[in-house]
Amino acid sequence: MLTAIVGTMDQSLRLLPEALHPEKLFGFHLPGAGTVLTLVVVLLTGLVTANFIGQKLVRFWESLLARIPVVKSIYYSVKQVSDTLFSGSGEAFRKVLLVRYPHPQAWSVAFQTGTPPRQIGELINDEHVSVFIPTAPSPVNGFFFFVKKSETIELDISVDDALKYIVSMGVVPPQQRHPNLVGRAQNE
Repeated sequence: MLTAIVGTMDQSLRLLPEALHPEKLFGFHLPGAGTVLTLVVVLLTGLVTANFIGQKLVRFWESLLARIPVVKSIYYSVKQVSDTLFSGSGEAFRKVLLVRYPHPQAWSVAFQTGTPPRQIGELINDEHVSVFIPTAPSPVNGFFFFVKKSETIELDISVDDALKYIVSMGVVPPQQRHPNLVGRAQNE
């Protein structure tokens, strides 16, 4: 298995000019040279993007994408959702809930995104939470609602597991730490 991986990564040497191949430089085949080259390229890419010049290159690339109408909307939608999902700060997408949607006899997986702003909270009775109900198999799209907190069921699963469950359209079940929470939802 390791030989196959190293052999595959050695194929990256084909990107180099013939004069820079290890066989030409050293006179013999050097197994793993492509692996080293691949790791060096990944390391250098990380170093470049982490510094000032790399950040300028990333901003330049994003400005190019912003000029292409369809690509711009897709790129920025995916970027905004991924930044929200994978950022360590804030409480967005920190709780996985069950909510009744699209009708009272159905349950949908939702993410709690917060609480309604004050001006909305003053207009609706009872305590509500803001929820995002993603669509399958693309969790980038979905619906945003204010739902009575008393009508939600908090699931004891991670956001990652819930996303896998949604993207797989229910084929990959989430890791249930406390199955009684889901059992309670099914019995209601």
